[in-house]
Amino acid sequence: MKILHTADWHLGKRLDRFSRLEEQVLIMNEMVEIADEHNVDLVLIAGDLFDNFNPSTEAVELFYKTLKRLSNNGKRPVIAISGNHDSPSFIDAPDPLARECGIILIGYPKAKISPFALEDFKISKSAAGFLELELKGHSFPVRLLHTPYANEILLKEYFGENKEAELNNILANHWKETADEFCDENGINLLMTHLYMNKKGAPLLDEPEGEKPIKIGNADLVFSDIIPDQIQYTALGHLHGFKNIGTEEKPVVYSSSPLCYSFSEAGQQKYVSIIHAEPNQPVSYEKIALKNGKPLVRKTFQSVETAVEWLNENQNSLVELTLESETYLKAEERKLLYQSHSGIIYLIPKVKNQETDENSLADINLNQDIHTLFRDYFKSKNGGQDANEDLINLFNEILNP
Repeated sequence: MKILHTADWHLGKRLDRFSRLEEQVLIMNEMVEIADEHNVDLVLIAGDLFDNFNPSTEAVELFYKTLKRLSNNGKRPVIAISGNHDSPSFIDAPDPLARECGIILIGYPKAKISPFALEDFKISKSAAGFLELELKGHSFPVRLLHTPYANEILLKEYFGENKEAELNNILANHWKETADEFCDENGINLLMTHLYMNKKGAPLLDEPEGEKPIKIGNADLVFSDIIPDQIQYTALGHLHGFKNIGTEEKPVVYSSSPLCYSFSEAGQQKYVSIIHAEPNQPVSYEKIALKNGKPLVRKTFQSVETAVEWLNENQNSLVELTLESETYLKAEERKLLYQSHSGIIYLIPKVKNQETDENSLADINLNQDIHTLFRDYFKSKNGGQDANEDLINLFNEILNP
């Protein structure tokens, strides 16, 4: 059996003022093509389906259209859980209708999905946080333990008041009891969750820059050693880089986001995971590189001229541009940079440090004229750097409107 694992779509995500929806349309199309080309039997989406609790109409439309295409009009089951960016009730709401298209949406931990049957597959068993699928053409079932993300209130509701001490223990007990009851060697046994999970004793993995953090201290840190022995593959969501924190025999995989969503991800290759599984055998998986989406690039230049030259040669990128110089950028230089490239997300002027006499800056004579006071104040706040001509002219305009 072939299973596609993806996560962290963040549909509707913006990078500062820039929409990524056009890129997301392309990457969703590519994902559907991969599912069809590899003839996958099942699709798992491990949370952060949208970028916020109230996604735009365009993001919601793209989501449902993509799921319908991934499900091959109900022939291929698609199972999606909510992440920390998603509203659980919003994800849950269309589930009864989505099932008619072979799509199972799970918003809350310990959700119990009512069994149902379509022409090409059925849910044969269901319990809190668990479902079993039987697919046409396969003589063995697929078992899935599913745990969507839950916020502080829901974690206490589902996992007890003393969450900080008990989260690992309660998840370990719940998963083990479920696996012991339902996951024998005659089927494929999987776990899908959207949690901050790490290997015990390993360095902590960085959460994505600009994302809502899950890990606050170590309170929400879950360790991979609590995954039941029966589980052959764990499909994770939340971290945006592809990483297997398990073993080759029992992978525990962050499949990565489909696009680079912050400049901390600049240069990252994005993937989906194609799992090859059969009962009572180690699974294998392959990383399928995604090709669409604009690259995010961090660049530093010493002059406007070299920056403009590079920008003109790299028009398809989204750029965080740092310009190091002896003085602050002039208005015409900023204008030239922005005119040369439509994808400058951040322009960061960096004035090189200069040696200053801190004592002379600390003693400012308040009897000086206003222009001298402004120059001294500016120097005191900017490491001794003099205000440039543009700033002085702007100050004069404020004084004499």
